[in-house]
Amino acid sequence: MGLDITVLALGWGELKRTPAAERDILLYEAACPDDAPLDAEPEVGWVFPASPRVLWSGRYEFHGTLGSYKPHFWAANGWDTARRYADPALREPLDAFLHGLIWWGEDLEDEDDDPEPGVFASDPTPWRPHGLVVPPRTVPALAAHWTRAEPLLDGLGEAYDRHAARDGWIRDFDEFAALVREWAVVVAETGRRGWGLIGLTG
Repeated sequence: MGLDITVLALGWGELKRTPAAERDILLYEAACPDDAPLDAEPEVGWVFPASPRVLWSGRYEFHGTLGSYKPHFWAANGWDTARRYADPALREPLDAFLHGLIWWGEDLEDEDDDPEPGVFASDPTPWRPHGLVVPPRTVPALAAHWTRAEPLLDGLGEAYDRHAARDGWIRDFDEFAALVREWAVVVAETGRRGWGLIGLTG
């Protein structure tokens, strides 16, 4: 997993009004603005707008990940191990929350489904440039899953550390919970604006 990920919140109406051939250009401008200093430290948290050329966008930089997808992969892998020990009242909503974002889930048959057909042209290359696509209609459901999961999350700590802790990007429950809570911040702000989410991988 040598991928990076840049998470963008976007005004979906503006995105869909953009000619299809120009959408990737705007997305990559939001991810890496042309006028950004090359030696600038990445801003942690939200940046609104992500680019002065894409005013209907925001970019979220996760704490301590250096833009890498690896922590998200490790968190998903940790949940895949720990979930069998979780209280069912936590497992169901956290399954749904993470499955919408970073966890592949138990059923891989839906992995390649396009959640928003017509937004992007099909990509013949092995890696789709849009590793995560969450249209605005889906964001409130993710937020609702998190609302159910969040009060129960700390109860997973002991089981997670016993069964899923390991050396790597996400070593223990505290690091797992911190990353999951950042995804909750991403979902909450995106939902507040009525926008959608895209994760650019590369």
